[in-house]
Amino acid sequence: MTNHNNGEGMPAVFLLSLGCSKNTVDSERLMAQAVGSGVTFTDDVDEADIIIINTCGFIEDAKEESITETLAAIGKKEEGVVREVYVMGCLVELYRKELKEEMPEIDGFFGTRELPEVLAAIGARYRQELFDDRCLLTPPHFAWLKISEGCSRRCSFCSIPKIRGPYVSQPIDQLLREAALLKEKGVMELNVIAQDISIYGFDLYGKSMLNDLALRLSDMEFEWIRLLYAYPLNFPLEVIDTMRERDNICNYLDMPLQHINDRILRSMNRGIGRDATIRLIDDIRDRNPEIRLRTTMMVGYPGETRQEFEELLEFVKETRFARLGCFPYRHEEHAPSYALEDSVSDEEKEARVGELMELQEGIAARNNRKFEGTIVKVVIDTVEEDTAYGRTEFDAPEVDNDVIITLGDMLVSPGDFRFVEINDTNPHELYGTIVKD
Repeated sequence: MTNHNNGEGMPAVFLLSLGCSKNTVDSERLMAQAVGSGVTFTDDVDEADIIIINTCGFIEDAKEESITETLAAIGKKEEGVVREVYVMGCLVELYRKELKEEMPEIDGFFGTRELPEVLAAIGARYRQELFDDRCLLTPPHFAWLKISEGCSRRCSFCSIPKIRGPYVSQPIDQLLREAALLKEKGVMELNVIAQDISIYGFDLYGKSMLNDLALRLSDMEFEWIRLLYAYPLNFPLEVIDTMRERDNICNYLDMPLQHINDRILRSMNRGIGRDATIRLIDDIRDRNPEIRLRTTMMVGYPGETRQEFEELLEFVKETRFARLGCFPYRHEEHAPSYALEDSVSDEEKEARVGELMELQEGIAARNNRKFEGTIVKVVIDTVEEDTAYGRTEFDAPEVDNDVIITLGDMLVSPGDFRFVEINDTNPHELYGTIVKD
């Protein structure tokens, strides 16, 4: 058995963090706590004593990836490369009993709210004074700020409330401390995330405090602050005014709508119908004409007719979202819609995804053409030889468009903010050169 301990007898750990940005924050917290106890982390699994996998359990592909990676880790243990394997996170919340039965080789399973127990298993201890600290897994110039845990909405297709529990806001003071630590580490783009940012603060302060938080973070002089995952019901519109007034709050909002047909929205238990959704979008755009809206749609929901799908297509065509993602509905045994008949075939679901995304591609191409000949502020994410890849304020990390920059003799580094003249576009990228100061 290989032993890669550091001098103090603490193990070397390989951590694999799967799934969404909210999971990434959990992994970053775990790392900061473990490092505080003397644990070292390695990027090379063959150098590790212990593997920890932070799983995703949200959609089928993510579950399969979590299972595949766990089986690979068991293989490493059987080969004698590592000593122990621990599995944590969302998949464990849903399938702890089944996983324990199927994978007796795993040394411990931990849910989404068992950080002290994970630490104890690897010989570390939880320290309350390190609560605000994180070891970043993102590039050093951007980070996620998770402002709440869990979700109290009851969307029929979603198992998140079961996985993560009810909605619990983090206190503003704690978030400002955490943001200050991130700023000290060199973070310039702060991406505010939660299952639902719209109702942030209701449980603690009796009203939405999203606008108050946005203003306080803006005062801290981050270069960019971005708001992700707003639920359309109870969205605090004053945030849109703040976005317009504050230069460092990006004119960008990610608001997953899922559908527009009233019958489907009712069955999804979204709490908001077609007319109120359209009024909300109009209101947002009236208050801030510069804003770019990103949304997510779901097609093939139980009982979705061709006519209901065409209503969604028409809505997307008229609304012209800056960014749009689309998922096929998947029957999820831990979600309420599992009681419905999964009536749309997989082939038809995939065909509808294709049709909607093709429509969106045309919209995105037209939206992007408007950038040609303009100068935009861009953050540089990566540099490869004489090409840099960056994003505008209208593009969130990992999901949205890239700006591809021909550098010539210009020197830039990841994390730099530069003005770029856009000379060409396609539906997914802008191309340009840096404007010399």
